Amino acid sequence: MAVAMVSRRRRGIMQTRTARSRIFGYALLSPAILYIFAVVGIPFILAIYYSFSRVTTANLDEGGFAGLENFRLLLENPSFKQALKNTFVYTFFSIGLTTVLGTFLAFILMADFVGKRLIRFLILLPWTIPIALTILSWKWMLDPQYSVINWVGSWKVPFGGQDALGQPLSFTSWLGQTFHLINGPRGIQWLGDQKTAMASVIAVNVWRNFPFSAVILLAGLTSIPSEIIDAAKIDGAGPFVRYRRIIVPMIAPILFIGFLFNLIFTFTDMSIVFLLTDGGPAGATEVISSYAFRTGIRSGDLSSGAASSLFLFPILFVFAIVFLRQLRKREF
Repeated sequence: MAVAMVSRRRRGIMQTRTARSRIFGYALLSPAILYIFAVVGIPFILAIYYSFSRVTTANLDEGGFAGLENFRLLLENPSFKQALKNTFVYTFFSIGLTTVLGTFLAFILMADFVGKRLIRFLILLPWTIPIALTILSWKWMLDPQYSVINWVGSWKVPFGGQDALGQPLSFTSWLGQTFHLINGPRGIQWLGDQKTAMASVIAVNVWRNFPFSAVILLAGLTSIPSEIIDAAKIDGAGPFVRYRRIIVPMIAPILFIGFLFNLIFTFTDMSIVFLLTDGGPAGATEVISSYAFRTGIRSGDLSSGAASSLFLFPILFVFAIVFLRQLRKREF
């Protein structure tokens, strides 16, 4: 009898301690949860409300319910269709190049060489420096008159043919005659030509983000025991076979999470486009996020801006569910 009472008392004490620990944990998490709800949750709820109304900056209280009219008007808007197309092009090429370059960089950083830590630090600088500073530097490098890239392209090349005076053509002139990329006598109009503006924006995005992709992949590579790789080498597996058959299956969770974050951040990215081209020229680099900002904030049409900002939410939600399910299957 006494033993049973002592046992019940101990269980009661343990349950009390567990309950106190849970309450203490919730108390520690509550500021972060409240902060996320205030910064993300409330604007998201307002965006949903505005997207189904006729709210503008002039009639915040008299918008009225519009149903799916805002989404229907977006699908009929040529500017929105162009922004939607640009978003997929921007995301597809940015993620593809980021993944390829990040993979090569991760394998390079795995090797042993002098100054390895310094190189790792310098490679991370594009991702850590404030984006406004890096964009200012890129705007100077892509300037049609003072561009250092065009200055390098003004060098004479012997394989580019000759001009009317019999002199070797510059590199940019050769590109213009061969690929029709030149717009004007000053060189390539990187941000002022529809042919090169999107390529320039994608290049800046890849330059900024592929070091982060490399670091994520490098973290996964360092977790693989070297004995497994050495055994594969002894069995005659080449670099591509080792990567596809051994490395990818072992670090798949890291790759899935990194790819998902990269996908979401690139789909919703606005800073690079806004600071470099502001969606120009003639909407050639307009993406969904910049279109929503221009429509909802600059033009004052809050309902249309909110609807366009939520347009990609179902797509991203499906992507996230699929990736997380695949990750859960691999864990089991």
